[in-house]
Amino acid sequence: MRKKIGGLASSLGGILFIVIVIGSYVIVAQDVITGEWKSENWSSKKDRADDGKIHLSFERRNEHGRNQHGSSFDFAELQGLTRENAQNGRVNFRLVREAGTVECEGTFVDGKGSGTFRFTPNAGYINAMRARGFDFEKSSHKQSNNVSDRLLSAALINVTTALADDLKSVDLGPLDVDDLFKAAIFKVDSKFMAEMKASGFPGLKMEDLVKARIFKIDADFVRKITEMGFPTRDFEQLVKFSIFKVTPEYLTELKTAGFTNLTSEEIVKFRIFKVTPELLSDLRSEGFTNLGAEEVVKFRIFNIDREFIRQAKAEDPNVTVEELVRMKIGVGRKRSN
Repeated sequence: MRKKIGGLASSLGGILFIVIVIGSYVIVAQDVITGEWKSENWSSKKDRADDGKIHLSFERRNEHGRNQHGSSFDFAELQGLTRENAQNGRVNFRLVREAGTVECEGTFVDGKGSGTFRFTPNAGYINAMRARGFDFEKSSHKQSNNVSDRLLSAALINVTTALADDLKSVDLGPLDVDDLFKAAIFKVDSKFMAEMKASGFPGLKMEDLVKARIFKIDADFVRKITEMGFPTRDFEQLVKFSIFKVTPEYLTELKTAGFTNLTSEEIVKFRIFKVTPELLSDLRSEGFTNLGAEEVVKFRIFNIDREFIRQAKAEDPNVTVEELVRMKIGVGRKRSN
């Protein structure tokens, strides 16, 4: 015997909740979201590495403004859309994800598309995630307060229960829905965590792993840095290396130039002030063979080039770095008779 206790349909502010109570279970079906999609002229970018993908942007407007998300998708993910019909003509295609289904229709003209979409959330997904400790119905200042908006984002980014299980299987500390989104966007998983742990960084948390992905720090990067003779167990120092493009190749160039005992901070400073192997070679050819890191940097800070050095040496063959600096800024400049 089916007992229907109550049904409530409400449309206020674009939000529709249907609550069906069956026995002791409450099922909340979130509202269907509609909006617009568009695609850049992907067919004009066939020389790109992601030639098998198409970039789609989804936008939904509501009383609070607009939510927009753009990402690249494999054609194989988009049911009904192929490279051929994404060139010209009417299209109807679907993106089926665990969080829900996005149904799109529209038109492509010369590889550029636009149209409308309809997102139907998967109510069972909310319960599955809640059972894993991730509550999509809990408000977050980093996301929309509308549950359906969060579910749409989860579908487009492909936040799965398998990812949630994977993250819960390792010691990353307390995690929330925001962390799930970060992990999906930046491809943070237990495998990446294990690789970083094996490279000498066992205590990294979610924020660190996201930062590693952003700045392209992986086990191979750490290994190459170590092989060049500049090992570090300071993760933030590795971040600086990446930010300022301290590559294994650059470290090799410094070693070849005779700088084998630099600290991490000195290496970063060399990069900031564009200390190149060419500069080091020029300085050696002008007689400056035993310079410290700070002295080398001064040549860059005060723009002391080979021509200036030669002019100064014409007056004093034994001119020092400090004297060159004073001469450059106009203090203590020597005058020839």
